[in-house]
Amino acid sequence: MRFVKHSAIAFITFVILAGIAIPIVPQPQGWLEFPIIPGLEEKVRSIFFHVPMAWASVLGFLSALYYGFRYLQTKDFDYDIKSVSSAGLGMMFCILATVTGSIWAKFNWGSFWNWDPRETSIFILLLIYGAYFALRSALSSDEVRARLSAVYSILAGLTAPFFIFVMPRIVGGLHPGAKGDTAGSTPVAQLHMPPNMRFVFIVGLVGFSLLFVWLLDMRVRIARIEYQISLKEN
Repeated sequence: MRFVKHSAIAFITFVILAGIAIPIVPQPQGWLEFPIIPGLEEKVRSIFFHVPMAWASVLGFLSALYYGFRYLQTKDFDYDIKSVSSAGLGMMFCILATVTGSIWAKFNWGSFWNWDPRETSIFILLLIYGAYFALRSALSSDEVRARLSAVYSILAGLTAPFFIFVMPRIVGGLHPGAKGDTAGSTPVAQLHMPPNMRFVFIVGLVGFSLLFVWLLDMRVRIARIEYQISLKEN
Protein backbone atom coordinates (compact mmCIF):
# COMPACT_ATOMS: atom_id res chain seq x y z
CA MET A 1 0.00 0.00 0.00
CA ARG A 2 2.98 2.30 0.47
CA PHE A 3 3.64 2.08 -3.28
CA VAL A 4 0.01 3.04 -3.98
CA LYS A 5 0.27 5.99 -1.58
CA HIS A 6 3.49 7.35 -3.08
CA SER A 7 2.27 6.77 -6.64
CA ALA A 8 -0.99 8.62 -5.95
CA ILE A 9 0.88 11.58 -4.45
CA ALA A 10 3.37 11.65 -7.34
CA PHE A 11 0.72 11.39 -10.07
CA ILE A 12 -1.59 14.02 -8.59
CA THR A 13 1.33 16.39 -7.93
CA PHE A 14 2.35 16.01 -11.58
CA VAL A 15 -1.21 16.75 -12.74
CA ILE A 16 -1.43 19.84 -10.54
CA LEU A 17 1.87 21.21 -11.83
CA ALA A 18 1.29 20.32 -15.48
CA GLY A 19 -2.37 21.26 -15.49
CA ILE A 20 -1.71 24.71 -14.07
CA ALA A 21 1.73 25.61 -15.40
CA ILE A 22 1.63 24.52 -19.06
CA PRO A 23 0.46 27.50 -21.15
CA ILE A 24 -2.47 27.37 -23.57
CA VAL A 25 -1.58 28.94 -26.91
CA PRO A 26 -3.26 29.23 -30.35
CA GLN A 27 -0.49 27.30 -32.12
CA PRO A 28 1.45 25.00 -29.77
CA GLN A 29 5.01 24.19 -30.78
CA GLY A 30 5.65 21.22 -28.53
CA TRP A 31 4.62 19.07 -25.57
CA LEU A 32 4.99 21.96 -23.13
CA GLU A 33 2.13 23.91 -24.73
CA PHE A 34 -1.58 23.11 -24.82
CA PRO A 35 -3.75 24.17 -27.77
CA ILE A 36 -6.85 26.31 -27.38
CA ILE A 37 -10.07 24.27 -27.41
CA PRO A 38 -12.97 26.41 -28.71
CA GLY A 39 -15.56 27.08 -26.04
CA LEU A 40 -13.28 26.06 -23.18
CA GLU A 41 -10.07 28.11 -23.55
CA GLU A 42 -8.28 28.43 -20.16
CA LYS A 43 -11.18 26.68 -18.44
CA VAL A 44 -10.13 23.42 -20.10
CA ARG A 45 -7.64 22.97 -17.24
CA SER A 46 -10.54 21.92 -15.00
CA ILE A 47 -10.88 18.60 -16.85
CA PHE A 48 -7.60 17.43 -15.30
CA PHE A 49 -9.22 17.57 -11.84
CA HIS A 50 -13.01 17.67 -12.18
CA VAL A 51 -13.39 14.57 -14.36
CA PRO A 52 -10.98 12.36 -12.33
CA MET A 53 -12.85 13.35 -9.15
CA ALA A 54 -16.12 12.29 -10.76
CA TRP A 55 -14.45 9.05 -11.86
CA ALA A 56 -13.21 8.41 -8.30
CA SER A 57 -16.75 8.93 -6.99
CA VAL A 58 -18.01 6.24 -9.39
CA LEU A 59 -15.25 3.91 -8.15
CA GLY A 60 -16.46 4.50 -4.61
CA PHE A 61 -20.11 3.85 -5.38
CA LEU A 62 -19.38 0.75 -7.48
CA SER A 63 -17.07 -0.58 -4.77
CA ALA A 64 -19.85 -0.07 -2.22
CA LEU A 65 -22.13 -2.05 -4.54
CA TYR A 66 -19.64 -4.90 -4.81
CA TYR A 67 -18.91 -5.13 -1.09
CA GLY A 68 -22.62 -4.87 -0.32
CA PHE A 69 -23.23 -7.83 -2.61
CA ARG A 70 -20.41 -9.75 -0.94
CA TYR A 71 -21.92 -9.06 2.49
CA LEU A 72 -25.26 -10.51 1.39
CA GLN A 73 -23.39 -13.59 0.20
CA THR A 74 -21.20 -14.17 3.25
CA LYS A 75 -22.76 -12.16 6.14
CA ASP A 76 -19.19 -11.09 6.96
CA PHE A 77 -19.30 -7.69 8.70
CA ASP A 78 -15.94 -6.81 7.22
CA TYR A 79 -17.67 -6.43 3.85
CA ASP A 80 -20.16 -4.05 5.46
CA ILE A 81 -17.24 -1.98 6.72
CA LYS A 82 -15.71 -1.92 3.25
CA SER A 83 -19.05 -1.06 1.65
CA VAL A 84 -19.83 1.92 3.88
CA SER A 85 -16.22 3.11 3.67
CA SER A 86 -16.38 3.00 -0.14
CA ALA A 87 -19.69 4.86 -0.17
CA GLY A 88 -18.27 7.53 2.13
CA LEU A 89 -15.31 8.11 -0.14
CA GLY A 90 -17.59 8.10 -3.17
CA MET A 91 -19.69 10.78 -1.48
CA MET A 92 -16.57 12.83 -0.71
CA PHE A 93 -15.30 12.72 -4.29
CA CYS A 94 -18.82 13.44 -5.56
CA ILE A 95 -18.92 16.61 -3.42
CA LEU A 96 -15.46 17.61 -4.68
CA ALA A 97 -16.58 17.07 -8.28
CA THR A 98 -19.66 19.20 -7.58
CA VAL A 99 -17.56 22.00 -6.08
CA THR A 100 -15.02 22.05 -8.92
CA GLY A 101 -17.84 21.87 -11.46
CA SER A 102 -19.63 24.79 -9.78
CA ILE A 103 -16.47 26.90 -9.91
CA TRP A 104 -16.15 26.11 -13.63
CA ALA A 105 -19.83 27.00 -14.13
CA LYS A 106 -19.31 30.38 -12.44
CA PHE A 107 -16.61 31.37 -14.92
CA ASN A 108 -18.32 29.84 -17.95
CA TRP A 109 -22.03 30.49 -17.33
CA GLY A 110 -21.97 33.34 -14.81
CA SER A 111 -23.36 31.49 -11.77
CA PHE A 112 -22.32 28.59 -9.58
CA TRP A 113 -25.54 26.63 -10.13
CA ASN A 114 -27.81 26.54 -13.18
CA TRP A 115 -29.77 23.28 -12.80
CA ASP A 116 -28.10 21.98 -15.93
CA PRO A 117 -28.87 18.25 -16.47
CA ARG A 118 -25.39 17.28 -15.26
CA GLU A 119 -25.70 19.45 -12.15
CA THR A 120 -29.18 18.07 -11.51
CA SER A 121 -28.06 14.46 -11.94
CA ILE A 122 -25.15 14.81 -9.53
CA PHE A 123 -27.46 16.56 -7.04
CA ILE A 124 -29.83 13.58 -7.23
CA LEU A 125 -26.88 11.24 -6.65
CA LEU A 126 -25.87 13.21 -3.55
CA LEU A 127 -29.45 12.91 -2.26
CA ILE A 128 -29.44 9.14 -2.90
CA TYR A 129 -26.27 8.58 -0.88
CA GLY A 130 -27.28 11.13 1.74
CA ALA A 131 -30.34 8.94 2.29
CA TYR A 132 -28.04 5.89 2.48
CA PHE A 133 -26.14 7.35 5.43
CA ALA A 134 -29.38 8.55 7.02
CA LEU A 135 -30.68 4.97 6.79
CA ARG A 136 -27.59 3.58 8.48
CA SER A 137 -27.77 6.11 11.31
CA ALA A 138 -31.44 5.30 11.93
CA LEU A 139 -30.86 1.57 12.53
CA SER A 140 -29.44 0.35 15.84
CA SER A 141 -29.05 -3.35 15.04
CA ASP A 142 -25.72 -4.10 13.37
CA GLU A 143 -27.13 -7.03 11.41
CA VAL A 144 -30.23 -5.20 10.17
CA ARG A 145 -28.20 -2.11 9.33
CA ALA A 146 -25.65 -4.12 7.37
CA ARG A 147 -28.30 -6.10 5.48
CA LEU A 148 -30.49 -3.13 4.50
CA SER A 149 -27.42 -1.01 3.67
CA ALA A 150 -26.10 -3.75 1.42
CA VAL A 151 -29.35 -3.90 -0.54
CA TYR A 152 -29.49 -0.10 -0.75
CA SER A 153 -25.86 0.18 -1.88
CA ILE A 154 -26.52 -2.29 -4.69
CA LEU A 155 -29.55 -0.40 -5.96
CA ALA A 156 -27.86 3.00 -5.54
CA GLY A 157 -24.61 1.82 -7.14
CA LEU A 158 -26.44 0.80 -10.29
CA THR A 159 -27.63 4.40 -10.73
CA ALA A 160 -24.23 6.08 -10.27
CA PRO A 161 -22.75 5.53 -13.77
CA PHE A 162 -26.09 6.52 -15.33
CA PHE A 163 -26.40 9.80 -13.41
CA ILE A 164 -22.75 10.80 -13.88
CA PHE A 165 -21.92 9.62 -17.41
CA VAL A 166 -25.11 8.70 -19.30
CA MET A 167 -28.03 11.00 -18.43
CA PRO A 168 -26.15 14.28 -19.00
CA ARG A 169 -25.31 13.12 -22.54
CA ILE A 170 -28.80 12.06 -23.61
CA VAL A 171 -30.50 15.38 -22.82
CA GLY A 172 -29.64 18.88 -23.94
CA GLY A 173 -27.88 21.24 -21.56
CA LEU A 174 -25.19 23.84 -21.01
CA HIS A 175 -22.45 21.41 -20.01
CA PRO A 176 -19.88 20.33 -22.63
CA GLY A 177 -20.83 16.87 -23.86
CA ALA A 178 -24.57 17.39 -23.57
CA LYS A 179 -26.84 16.18 -26.35
CA GLY A 180 -26.41 18.35 -29.43
CA ASP A 181 -23.04 19.77 -28.34
CA THR A 182 -20.69 18.96 -31.22
CA ALA A 183 -17.85 21.21 -30.07
CA GLY A 184 -17.51 20.49 -26.37
CA SER A 185 -18.18 16.77 -26.38
CA THR A 186 -15.09 15.58 -28.18
CA PRO A 187 -12.28 16.71 -25.81
CA VAL A 188 -13.32 14.56 -22.85
CA ALA A 189 -16.19 12.28 -23.82
CA GLN A 190 -14.28 10.78 -26.74
CA LEU A 191 -10.71 11.50 -25.56
CA HIS A 192 -10.11 13.54 -28.73
CA MET A 193 -7.36 15.61 -27.16
CA PRO A 194 -3.84 16.51 -28.22
CA PRO A 195 -1.39 13.85 -26.97
CA ASN A 196 0.06 15.99 -24.19
CA MET A 197 -3.37 16.91 -22.80
CA ARG A 198 -4.54 13.30 -23.05
CA PHE A 199 -1.43 12.16 -21.17
CA VAL A 200 -2.01 14.58 -18.28
CA PHE A 201 -5.71 13.66 -18.24
CA ILE A 202 -5.02 9.90 -18.05
CA VAL A 203 -2.38 10.43 -15.37
CA GLY A 204 -5.05 12.32 -13.43
CA LEU A 205 -7.50 9.43 -13.77
CA VAL A 206 -4.86 6.95 -12.57
CA GLY A 207 -3.72 9.26 -9.77
CA PHE A 208 -7.19 9.80 -8.34
CA SER A 209 -7.95 6.08 -8.69
CA LEU A 210 -4.85 5.27 -6.65
CA LEU A 211 -5.81 7.98 -4.15
CA PHE A 212 -9.18 6.28 -3.73
CA VAL A 213 -7.52 2.89 -3.11
CA TRP A 214 -5.15 4.39 -0.54
CA LEU A 215 -7.88 6.32 1.30
CA LEU A 216 -10.15 3.26 1.28
CA ASP A 217 -7.42 1.12 2.86
CA MET A 218 -6.92 3.70 5.63
CA ARG A 219 -10.65 4.17 6.22
CA VAL A 220 -11.28 0.42 6.43
CA ARG A 221 -8.49 -0.07 8.94
CA ILE A 222 -9.85 2.75 11.12
CA ALA A 223 -13.41 1.39 10.85
CA ARG A 224 -12.26 -2.08 11.90
CA ILE A 225 -10.67 -0.65 15.03
CA GLU A 226 -13.84 1.35 15.80
CA TYR A 227 -15.93 -1.80 15.31
CA GLN A 228 -13.76 -3.83 17.69
CA ILE A 229 -13.95 -1.08 20.30
CA SER A 230 -17.75 -0.98 20.02
CA LEU A 231 -17.92 -4.77 20.51
CA LYS A 232 -15.85 -4.52 23.70
CA GLU A 233 -18.01 -1.68 25.05
CA ASN A 234 -21.17 -3.68 24.44
